[in-house]
Amino acid sequence: MEKATEAPPRFWRMFFELYESLPRQGPGSRACAVRALALCTGLPTMPDVLDLGCGVGGQTFHLAELTGGLIAALDRHVPSIERLRGLIAALGLEGRIRAVAGDMAEPGLPPASFDLIWSEGALYNIGIERALRVCHGLLRPGGYLAFTDAVWRTGDPPVDLRAGFEADYPAMGRVQDIVATIERSGLFSLTGHFPLPDEAWWDDYYTPMEARIVEMREKYANDGEALAVLDELAREPAMHRVYGEYYGYEFFVARAR
Repeated sequence: MEKATEAPPRFWRMFFELYESLPRQGPGSRACAVRALALCTGLPTMPDVLDLGCGVGGQTFHLAELTGGLIAALDRHVPSIERLRGLIAALGLEGRIRAVAGDMAEPGLPPASFDLIWSEGALYNIGIERALRVCHGLLRPGGYLAFTDAVWRTGDPPVDLRAGFEADYPAMGRVQDIVATIERSGLFSLTGHFPLPDEAWWDDYYTPMEARIVEMREKYANDGEALAVLDELAREPAMHRVYGEYYGYEFFVARAR
C-alpha cells in the first residue's frame, strides 16, 4: 500500500486509520491470486516471494496459503509493517513471512534472490517502467512478476472521473499501454493478464470500507475537519459505484527474460 500524493497531515492520519483497519488496502481477492499464480507455470514448489507495497498484508497471507516458500513483504509505511508483524506473530507465521520497512524504488534486497515478485496496486507509485527494471534485478532468471494496476476501460471517461484520477495517477493508461510497456522493456515476456471482477472491488475492500467509514463518522461526530476528510474518502467507493464501467484493475503476469 504505497501512496505518493501530497495531502495535509490530518488527511493522511485519517486515511491510514481507515485503510489499515480493512482486510485489504486495494481491489483484489484470493480467487484472483489463484488465477494469477496459475499463469506462473514452472514456479518452484517452495518459491522465494517478494510482496512489494504489501500494506498490512491481505494478499501476503493469501500467498503464504497458496505457495510453500518464504515471503518478504515490503512497504515504506512503517505503521503498516508493524501491524503486519503483529498479524504474522498472531498467526504463527514468523518462519514463513518477513515484514520489511523499505522503499520499493530502492528496496535494498539482494539481486537475483526471488522467484516471484508480487505487487497489488502499488507499482504505479514509482512508474511501471522503473518498476520493471527494479523487479527484473531482484528476480532469478525465469522468475515471475505478477502485479495489478488501474487502467481505463474506455478512451473517453467522464471529465469529473478523469479529474479524480489526475491527482493520484496522471499517467494511468489502458491495458494495451501496459502490455506495450512490458514488451518494450525487453526485460519480460508477458505470460497473461485478466481484469479483476467486480466482487474483487467490493467483498473485501469497498464494503468493509463503507462500514468502517460509518463507524468513524460516529467516532468523529463532533469534529468537522475529520468529517470532511471522511466525506472525501467516501467518494472513492461512491465513484466506483457510478463509474465502474469506465475503469478497472488488471492483473498482469510476466516472466523475466
